[in-house]
Amino acid sequence: MTTEVSAAEEFVPPSAPDFWQPLVGDGAFALTRSMVVMVLVTIGLAVVMMLVTRRLAVVPGRGQFRLEGMYGLVRNSIGRDIIGSAHFKPYIPLLFTLFTLILVNNLMGIIPPIQFPTMSRIGFPLALALGVYVVYLVAGVRRRGIGGFLKNLVPSGLPLFVVPVVFVLELVTFLITRPVTLTLRLFGNMFAGHILLLLFALGGEFLLLHGDGLLKLVSIPAFLMFFLFSAFEILIAFLQAYVFILLASIYIAEVYADDH
Repeated sequence: MTTEVSAAEEFVPPSAPDFWQPLVGDGAFALTRSMVVMVLVTIGLAVVMMLVTRRLAVVPGRGQFRLEGMYGLVRNSIGRDIIGSAHFKPYIPLLFTLFTLILVNNLMGIIPPIQFPTMSRIGFPLALALGVYVVYLVAGVRRRGIGGFLKNLVPSGLPLFVVPVVFVLELVTFLITRPVTLTLRLFGNMFAGHILLLLFALGGEFLLLHGDGLLKLVSIPAFLMFFLFSAFEILIAFLQAYVFILLASIYIAEVYADDH
C-alpha cells in the first residue's frame, strides 16, 4: 500500500544555493549574510583586541591570558619555528590577524543565532589566500630581485633541456596550484561541515514533524548527530585556521630558505 506525500511534506536537502542568502539586492552586488557576518566579526575582534590590550598587566587577567596564549601559539609555534628566528617578526601581525579572523568566522557556523561559517563562501578564503601570496611575492622580490626570485623557482644542477619544463611547472604551481589549494582546503572543510550540520538538523526536524509512527523516533539520533557534529566543528574551526597560517608560514619561509 502506498500513500501520497504532498509537496509541502517532501524533504528538501540542503544544497549550495542555501549558502548565498542575499539580504539586500540580488546578483553580484547583493548584500549577503556572509558579508554582514564578516563585518561583525571584524568589528568585534577589533573591539576585543583594544579592550584587552588597553590595560596590560604583569599578572594577566583571564582575557589577557587567553589572548597572550593565542598570540604565543602563532608567534612561537608557527612564526618563529617555521619562518626562522631571524625573519619571522614582520609577519606575526599578518599571521595573528589571519588566525583570529579565520577562527572566529569558522566558529560563527555553530554560534546561535548566526550559525553561518563565513569561510563556506569561497570568495573569502580566496581573498585571504591572495593576500598571503602578495606578501610572499613582495618578500621574495625584495630579497632576491625579480630575476633572482624567478631563478629560484628552478633547482640548480638540472640538465639545460629540462629547465624550461621545470620552470613552467613551478610557475604554474606558484601562481595557480598553491593559491587554489590554500583556498579550497579552507572552503571545502567549512562548506562540507555546515552541509552536514544542516542535513542532520533539517532531517531531524522533518522526521519529527512529518514522520509517521516510529519514524518520529528516528529524529532523536538525527538531533544527537547534529549536536555531536557541532562539537566536532569547534575542533575543525581551530584546525583549519591553524593549517591556513601554517601553510602561509611555510610559503613565506621559502623566501629565506637559503639562510636555514
